[in-house]
Amino acid sequence: MSPPVDHAVCYLRRHQALYGDQLSLDQPITPDKPLRAHENVDEQAASLAAFEEEIRECRKCTLEAARTKFVFGVGSPEADMVFVGEAPGYEEDRQGEPFVGKAGKLLDRILAAIQLSRREVYICNILKCRPPNNRDPLAAEVSQCLPYLKEQLRIIHPKLVVALGRVAAKTLLGVEESLKNMRQQVYNYEGVELRVTYHTAALLRNPALKAPAWEDFQAIRDRYRELTGQPPIESQGKSQSAGKSTTS
Repeated sequence: MSPPVDHAVCYLRRHQALYGDQLSLDQPITPDKPLRAHENVDEQAASLAAFEEEIRECRKCTLEAARTKFVFGVGSPEADMVFVGEAPGYEEDRQGEPFVGKAGKLLDRILAAIQLSRREVYICNILKCRPPNNRDPLAAEVSQCLPYLKEQLRIIHPKLVVALGRVAAKTLLGVEESLKNMRQQVYNYEGVELRVTYHTAALLRNPALKAPAWEDFQAIRDRYRELTGQPPIESQGKSQSAGKSTTS
């Protein structure tokens, strides 16, 4: 097929996955071309920005009525690792960026301890709008929002997805398991390796979880470096010390 036809097919398939079989032509169609691993960051950034613009006024569930800002995601559009949380909280809803409250600051410190920053990874949530009183997402809300996350992952094309917390993990994996049972396991999500660890908000509520969480993040760091062809970090003692101070 010619490139314009490829673009149209890609757009229509994405529209069908997100919105079903009804097609409305009251807006101009600006289809994206299919993304492949060799595309450069500018192309991926443009596709991600176009997708955010396409869905940022979403009104498919009742959460839109109370939201302050739509919380799409933040980080590198060509990230090899994507962190997925549950839903925006108060600060995220106010600022329009995921993980910017106390839990987000802790995540930043943990990333620094494994020699990364939020500029090098991508961070988003299952839901793009804050549930009232930070309650768990409802099934109807997840069913409307999950296709958005899948499209983000298709565009970013990461090598590793990390589910932060039980709600994010069980939503992505479609299982009713305890987080304890899901930790230290390797899963496949939409063709991408997935691992599970604690949400940083849980670490703030229960400091006893910080030690096992640091074990998880060291394993995540090592697997990330392996998948991206980076040499392993030799000084485990120094990293362990950094992790303890970071999560304190």
